[in-house]
Amino acid sequence: MEIMRFVLVHAVCHGAWSWYKVKTQLEAAGHCVTAVDLAASGRNMTRLEDVQTLMDYSKPLLEYLSSLGQDDEKVILVAHSMGGIPAALAADIFPCKIAAMVFVAAFMPDTRNPPAYVFEKLMRSTPREEWLDTLFGRYGNPECPLESILLGPKFMAKKVYQQSPVEDLVLAKLLVRVNPVVTTNLTGTRSFTEGGYGSVTRIYIICGEDNILPEEYQRWMISNFQVKEVMEIQDADHMAMSSRPKELCALLLEIADEYA
Repeated sequence: MEIMRFVLVHAVCHGAWSWYKVKTQLEAAGHCVTAVDLAASGRNMTRLEDVQTLMDYSKPLLEYLSSLGQDDEKVILVAHSMGGIPAALAADIFPCKIAAMVFVAAFMPDTRNPPAYVFEKLMRSTPREEWLDTLFGRYGNPECPLESILLGPKFMAKKVYQQSPVEDLVLAKLLVRVNPVVTTNLTGTRSFTEGGYGSVTRIYIICGEDNILPEEYQRWMISNFQVKEVMEIQDADHMAMSSRPKELCALLLEIADEYA
């Protein structure tokens, strides 16, 4: 068996900790796994106020990929939820270091629109009351403010972890942090490039019971920017790594075998 290097990118307000089940299973299968904390997330101690750009937010992921030498194997880059946008930036900068990119119920940018387009399109169609007890804030320049978010306990129970073991919901309630929101004010308007991000092999894993990114929206993103392959976990909630870790791990191993 060829040993693969997986790099896992978490959702908004979460951290590397959210991948603990999948990381354990992939390592048990003999692979190398790095779960990254984005800036101001998990154990990364960057202050929210210091995250002024998508580059700032993505810095830990970019530094890790930069540290890989010419002789290192290419990675399988796996992104979840809003982590799809920092991961796309990383793929745009380091396309030659990525064997395949996997979006797990993730926002998947295209190469025609600004990076935040797919996120802001969903936000415009989602009434604020559906976010329940989630807290939204603003920081930075008042004339061009950046947005922050902290997922609320009720929101996580109803919309994020509704199919997951209660222990994972409790863990999330203990560990989530205020994060920047990947809006155009954070990302800028320059789209990712065809020669960078656009050249990377992309696979999308649809989560069928996702209450944040509805299945029809996941399928719209796929039609908006074609991928190499579409996979599905029909009974996974937004946190497939919590609710269906074995199924997700099996698909990642399948992807590694095919695209490494």
